Amino acid sequence: MFKPRKATAASRRVTLPAVVAAMLLLVTACADNKNTVGPPAPTLDRYYQQNLAWGSCDDYQGGDGLTAAGIECARVTVPIDYGKPDGDTARIAISRLRATGTRVASMLTNPGGPGAAGLSLPLALAKSPVAERLDVIGMDVRGLGASTPHVVCRSVAEFETGQRVLGRTDPLAEIDQVEEENEEYANSCARRTGLALLGHVGTVDVARDMDVVRAALGEQKLTYFGGSYGTRLGSTYAEMFPDRVRAMVLDAAVDPTTNIGDQVISAAGFQQAFDAYAADCAKAPDCPLGTDPKKANENYRALVTPLIKHPLRGLDYAAVTTATIASLYRPSDWPGLTKGLADLAKGRGDGLLGAAGTYEAASSDDVHRAVLCLEEVRVTDRAVAADIARRSRAAAPAFDDGLVNDSTPLDACAFWPVPPTAQPHVPKVVGLPKTVVVAVTGDPATPYPGGVTLAKTLGAALITYEGTQHGAAFEGIACVDGPVVKYLVDLTPPADGLRCSKS
Repeated sequence: MFKPRKATAASRRVTLPAVVAAMLLLVTACADNKNTVGPPAPTLDRYYQQNLAWGSCDDYQGGDGLTAAGIECARVTVPIDYGKPDGDTARIAISRLRATGTRVASMLTNPGGPGAAGLSLPLALAKSPVAERLDVIGMDVRGLGASTPHVVCRSVAEFETGQRVLGRTDPLAEIDQVEEENEEYANSCARRTGLALLGHVGTVDVARDMDVVRAALGEQKLTYFGGSYGTRLGSTYAEMFPDRVRAMVLDAAVDPTTNIGDQVISAAGFQQAFDAYAADCAKAPDCPLGTDPKKANENYRALVTPLIKHPLRGLDYAAVTTATIASLYRPSDWPGLTKGLADLAKGRGDGLLGAAGTYEAASSDDVHRAVLCLEEVRVTDRAVAADIARRSRAAAPAFDDGLVNDSTPLDACAFWPVPPTAQPHVPKVVGLPKTVVVAVTGDPATPYPGGVTLAKTLGAALITYEGTQHGAAFEGIACVDGPVVKYLVDLTPPADGLRCSKS
């Protein structure tokens, strides 16, 4: 699964006799092999010992407004392939919001994805109490945003014109045609990105980058907050470097034993959120799904499935599904979904089309796909793909388009040009200090059982929030933020089994 960590100069602790013994062994080796000793093997020391040059964020992609808000930026050099320290390098963009009070440590953050840029995340946490005692560090992971080089599979023009690949495929297209497009997408990623970077954008490599960033920040141990996919990054770091963790909060946890984007689990999670939305919408007499929540699935399908054959001025079935999914992440977006569906019933789709575009622009689709293809169990059998599709439809009847086939086209991962670098598994962690997992009972994107599993495997304290939303930390929920901040600052973990709700 994961490669064991390599020791660095900072992590070696040996006694004087051990040093003498090592010197004697070295002398003996040299005496016995005078003609075979070559130059020393390259090490990672230069990456771990680099100094940061903090400055303006204005010339960083996605950095607009950060400097004016008191945030500074820098770049950290890392090897693209940690097995080849003297090979090609990448530049990782990071940002820093300095603690406003007495500083305790730096806290590295990740917003999720895979493929979400994190450079501006410190701005979102600026008003949180955590920003008083911790320097908040944002990071664009390798392959995207202000970090270079980029993973590129499609040009901007190809993306904006909605080239039919990766889930935006015409549902009426022939299976061979769809697979041909998916294979071309995978080959395009290889041509435009290069196999070296494409094979090293996964979670293990990003976790190694995080450790280099930790050292560059001058921290002996890592303080970390990760949300959604950021929890997979956190659990991976904990598995690789358990003795280098100071504190770790993992919110909206991804189950480490499943695919990051498991289709059936995801379908069930969003159906649960849709049911909660429909019940809330039904309280209003003008709800576009009707006033009987039991008929919401049927009414929703009747409203959106005609778009499969007859798109509405750019709004197709895939786009309205994307807009609906995006609106189910938190209840504050439900009114917008209600208005969008009501407008659709009247023949207008601008609002839903805009919501779909905003959601898709929030992360790098190419990096997202690259990470999934490196780490999920690949499906190369159409019958298996069809079974997954069948179970997904059963788990989420609201999103069943009714187009059932005996076979399902293979996705781009079936044609991916580089082998997997990790697979779902139970993390084996030894020597990890107490960490904290936050899980929401009605989380649509990362369902609650995954948080329970992650907390158990890490021996973490579990905070359960009763609600319907994706993640709960730093959302202004006092019963969650209070114990989380206390833990991050004072290293006092909450009592295991803490459970609360907004009411």
